[in-house]
Amino acid sequence: MLTEKNYGGSSNIPKGKLVVNSQAKESHIIQKKEKDICSSFSKADIENYRRAGKISKEVSIYARLIIKKGIKLLDIAEKIENKIIELGGRPAFPCNLSINEIAAHYTPNFDDDTKAHGLLKVDFGVHVAGCIVDTAFSIDLENTEENKKLIQASEHALNSAIENAKKTISEIGRVIHSKITTLGFSPIRNLSGHELGKFIIHAGVTIPNYDNGNEKILEQGVYAIEPFATKGAGLVYDSKPSGIYRLEKKSGVRDPLARKILEFIEKEYITLPFCSRWIIKQFGARAKLSLSILEQQGILHNYPQLVEKNRENVSQAEHTIIITDKIEILS
Repeated sequence: MLTEKNYGGSSNIPKGKLVVNSQAKESHIIQKKEKDICSSFSKADIENYRRAGKISKEVSIYARLIIKKGIKLLDIAEKIENKIIELGGRPAFPCNLSINEIAAHYTPNFDDDTKAHGLLKVDFGVHVAGCIVDTAFSIDLENTEENKKLIQASEHALNSAIENAKKTISEIGRVIHSKITTLGFSPIRNLSGHELGKFIIHAGVTIPNYDNGNEKILEQGVYAIEPFATKGAGLVYDSKPSGIYRLEKKSGVRDPLARKILEFIEKEYITLPFCSRWIIKQFGARAKLSLSILEQQGILHNYPQLVEKNRENVSQAEHTIIITDKIEILS
């Protein structure tokens, strides 16, 4: 879900990925809630991460089987999200299906007719009791050599980063950068991997796609590593709203339906991202106006789509790992 595709931030930060999301805008209430949720990491949590990881692997296989050129993105997203639920998990964020130069944060709207084509990034998350596994892969639906090489670049970078995950953060970024540039492409520098917490997709540590000079070593925890590769400038910018939201603060609302929707969001999603498609399915088309009201009052944050600066194609590969006394690939 989220840059650090930052499900919790903005792409205007020079270093990082979604991690690059600015969490400074979040209210004290939401920050405190996140801190409390992130504070525990028990044996039960580890088993839940593994369960979420097992589901993510099965869903990845399923997604590769159903995705074909010309199928509506809406159908693909709903099938992936429903499969997660069928297997005993919950979507940790709306399924992202970003095409070509859109690097991240495209999820179909409830009436979206866009069809799968081009270089498609499939990015989804699974959570079990708030323990999140975040994973992504890219599919070339045009059968072009450049797309295939772009996919190879992000996948090779991901594999090498995981092999070096017990080294410094700067070394992980250096390895990602090296693998991608060796194949003639650029990593996207203002998107990054990230630490995962319970019910928190971007929990603190950022894992860059280049050497950022951070000599810290990843401690025990759960991390999503996600290189992005492009022939373009290696930067993304904020484009139009995605329809992916996050609760930003708690506040009173006069509109009865908006108030009802806000109560549902607080109970159903807690600190996790959700989308207009899910809310409209629950409350009907009138919910569009209610979401607009909540956004205008600063209660909800609407994440922008993230587009490559030169509008060149982007590939993405992502796995979630857990570090204890060893490194285990969950997804």
